[in-house]
Order: sequence, then C-alpha cells, then structure tokens
Amino acid sequence: MSIANPLQQRLITAGVLTPAVMMAVLLLPHAYFALLMAAVVCLGALEWAEFIGGGARIWRWLYVALVGACMLLLWFVIPGAWDVYLLALAALWWVATARALARVGTVEPSTGVAPGLVAAGLVVLVSPWIAIVGLHAVADNGPWLVLALMMLIWIADSVAYFSGRQWGNRRLAPALSPGKTLAGVYGALIGASSWGVLLALLLHLSFGRGLLLVLLCALTAALSVVGDLYESLLKRQRGLKDAGSILPGHGGVLDRIDSMTAAAPFFALGLFWLERGL
Repeated sequence: MSIANPLQQRLITAGVLTPAVMMAVLLLPHAYFALLMAAVVCLGALEWAEFIGGGARIWRWLYVALVGACMLLLWFVIPGAWDVYLLALAALWWVATARALARVGTVEPSTGVAPGLVAAGLVVLVSPWIAIVGLHAVADNGPWLVLALMMLIWIADSVAYFSGRQWGNRRLAPALSPGKTLAGVYGALIGASSWGVLLALLLHLSFGRGLLLVLLCALTAALSVVGDLYESLLKRQRGLKDAGSILPGHGGVLDRIDSMTAAAPFFALGLFWLERGL
C-alpha cells in the first residue's frame, strides 16, 4: 500500500532510522561503527557525484572509490593526531563557504562538469566522518558524545522548523532556500543553547567551561544551517528537488545529513579544544 502523505513518510522513515542509529552508536564496536559511517558517506558520495556532473555512471562510482580511499587512508595510514588539524581546515572551509553564500543573490543553472566540487566533496563528506568517528573513539563517553551531537542537530532542526512556521516572516536566503527564515535560525540557536545548558549540567562542568559548551552548541547550530544552504545551492544549480530518493519522505542521504556535514567537524573540534573530548 502506498503512502500518499509526505509527512507520514518522513515520520515512518525517522521512526525506523532514529532507534537504529542510536543502537549503532551505542552498541557497535568502534571499528564496525566507523565502517557503518563510511558506508553512509559512500552513499552520500554517489549522490554528490551528480552535483559534479559528467554524465557517465562510471565517473560516479570512481568518485565513490576516491572518497572511500581517503577514509581508508585516514584509518590505516594517517595518525589520529592529524584529526584536529584536518577538522580545523574543514571548519575554516565552512566559515569561508558561509561568507560566500551570504553574497549569493541569484542561482544560475549549471549543466557542465564542476571540477571544483571534486575537492569540495572530500571536505563535505570525509571531514564529518573524521569528526564522528573521532568522537566515538573518546574513552568512556565517546558514543554518548556522538549522540549528543546528533541530538543537538535534531533539536536545532526541529525548533527551527516550528519557530519558522509560527513566526517566520523574513526569509534567510530566498535564492537558496525560500523556506528558511530568520525566526527559524533564532529558534535553532535557542534550542541548541538550551541543549548545551543541559549537557553542561549532565557533565558537571564549571560555569566557565559550561558557558563555552553552550556557545559551542549555538555556533554549531548556526554552522549546520550553512551545510543545509550549501546543499540547497548545489541542488538548485542542477535543477534537483532532492539529492536522491533512497529515504522515503527525506530524499537522499545528503538531504538527511546536510546539516551534519558542516556541524560535526566544528563540534568535534570544539570539544577537542575544550579538553580532548571532555
């Protein structure tokens, strides 16, 4: 039986995925968790190759192989001490992207190959894998830190959605995402900050470190909006409604993780800076 209501599709998909993801985060051994996250990233790479262009399916699979090779290299060859530097570079790239998106007035369609997106895709796809896998590896509370990040994004997105519907009059970036409003962004910041307060209390942090954690959560939520807008830009350039169709009601993998692509590197970097994972 087909489900006609898109909201029902979203709820059913989320109802299946959410507990499955939580169980994977909490129960899988670290190596298996890293492999699962790599599989998700590779699915995202297959969709990202559509943004790059080129037409032939072989190029899409070659790009997946490139992304997979980068993760293998990071897992087996490059020392984990480099993670912080790679995350810092990714965070700087996202800040630069935010500034570039702020200047976008119109979006021109694009039909040719976009070589620059080959490297951009490595930042967008591999850096959140580094961040999430790195957080998961933190002794004792690593899986809970991953869940804290996921909850942060979920809360920010949910509060942004409802506050935008209730009070959203001024559009944030009409050319990129007409549905996003300033009220939604303010709601996301409030929701993320509230989650940061709760985390600080649960972790028994001092006032100063707790305040830094709240600030980190708010900035992470703000950067998550950039990840969403960047994918929206690429979809509009290619004339796509969704990046894919693998998730009923949600579109593709990139449509589900777009906020996380920008948020995860920044959040992990902030935690490592606060004290190598608290």
